[in-house]
Amino acid sequence: MILRGEIRPDAPLAVLAVEEEAAHLGDGLPVLLTGMGKVNAATALAQVLASGPKPSLVLNLGTAGALRPGWAGVHEIGTVLQHDLDTDLLRTLTGQTYGAPLTLGAPTAVLATGDAFIADEDARARLARRADLVDMEGYAVAWAASRAGVPCRLVKRVSDDAGDGADRAWRDAVDDSARDLADWVRAEFG
Repeated sequence: MILRGEIRPDAPLAVLAVEEEAAHLGDGLPVLLTGMGKVNAATALAQVLASGPKPSLVLNLGTAGALRPGWAGVHEIGTVLQHDLDTDLLRTLTGQTYGAPLTLGAPTAVLATGDAFIADEDARARLARRADLVDMEGYAVAWAASRAGVPCRLVKRVSDDAGDGADRAWRDAVDDSARDLADWVRAEFG
């Protein structure tokens, strides 16, 4: 976990997994780099939010794989779910709901979050039945922000098609993705 800048109650906190995604953000917002995956993201953000002060908004920026043809560019997430947690089975076993989808309010994309980098056609096809995009941190960030009572927005830039060769495509696209995300932040927050 790396925190750049000071968190202020009157400003958003940008939360990203890795430096490559944050490379072009500049100094306008404080930035939290959590590391990849749900555990790293949730733990880092929860630690920062618990130590205070809390930001006005948690803004999760990052790359995502497209699960359907034609998805490109920057998308704000409307709903985020965990693709690697069997919420229905756990409800059957315990009577409790763990990991239900979170609605964030944006009228656009559905994001599936899980602790696997999706880079094969079978996994992509399975996930495409439930979501438009896939990442490794979004749900954890939204959940931690929600538990702390801080509003959250997820904004993802498509970096690959989540199919065969997605790992190479991500490496080739991450810098352009970082530039597009930084442009989005400047347009949205000045």
